[in-house]
Amino acid sequence: MRKIAFGYSTRCNIRCAHCVAAEETPDNRKMELSRAKEIILEMAEAGVRGISFTAGEPFLYFNDILELLTLCHKHKIYTRMVTNSSWATSPEKAGQYVAILQEHGLCQLRLSYSRWHQQNVPREKVLNAARSCKLAGLDYFISFVTDFSEPDDVYEQFLRDNQLKFFPEPVIYAGRANSFGREEIFTDYQENQCPMNPYLAPDLNMYACCDAGSHFKGTNFFLLGNLKDHSVEQLFTKSETEPLYNCIRTMGITNIASFAGFKAREIVSYRKCELCKKLFDTPETLKHLRNKVTGELQKWTR
Repeated sequence: MRKIAFGYSTRCNIRCAHCVAAEETPDNRKMELSRAKEIILEMAEAGVRGISFTAGEPFLYFNDILELLTLCHKHKIYTRMVTNSSWATSPEKAGQYVAILQEHGLCQLRLSYSRWHQQNVPREKVLNAARSCKLAGLDYFISFVTDFSEPDDVYEQFLRDNQLKFFPEPVIYAGRANSFGREEIFTDYQENQCPMNPYLAPDLNMYACCDAGSHFKGTNFFLLGNLKDHSVEQLFTKSETEPLYNCIRTMGITNIASFAGFKAREIVSYRKCELCKKLFDTPETLKHLRNKVTGELQKWTR
């Protein structure tokens, strides 16, 4: 199923230190509403069946997003909104917002939460938003961003104590989080296959990866192109047929790193997106992989 992270705006009303979507200098770009509607219609024709409104805080352009949700609902596109919950100032207010979102066809609300997020938005607002979803029957989950260190235990316990649905997600060391110190970690030798859902930025650049891919400036490996110059169908087709992208999806980046000559010790100490950056944002390594992708790489086993 084709699905995409839709960055209608990069503007946000808070400034979290761990934000992967923003660099140190604020960037407040926004699409034209009329153009966003045209793109959604084009996506519907191209078989896109899932859109996640993300990047900046969608509630800052609430009425615009409602129009886009209505359009998606009309064309049977599953919709998700990623939000920081700053709007959920009381249970009553949160309930009002959730009711409006349901009215316009929203399928799921994804609530951001972390110890860095807590410095800007009290966790009680996240609780208000989640409880309102539960009461209204709107699907939701809490994206609990963590570096898996002990200070996060109390934040995880808060979610458990309140019986909230959450998913722990590792910090991605890109954007503002690129300046964070890294604790040494070791994982087992997993394949680390990545579905690589595309991301559309407000400037209409489309990237093959919705996580850290837009920050890989050394090679722009994940940049698919711009909708000013290409159709939605063309850029999705490029994402789906690029041999190295498909190796990431099927072989996984751990196997690719092994083929590229990374020591096993190095592979198990890199976080997933950082390993991806080592592989694909280094011109020499990328050139080597491109030269081998249709032959030796696809036959590689470890």
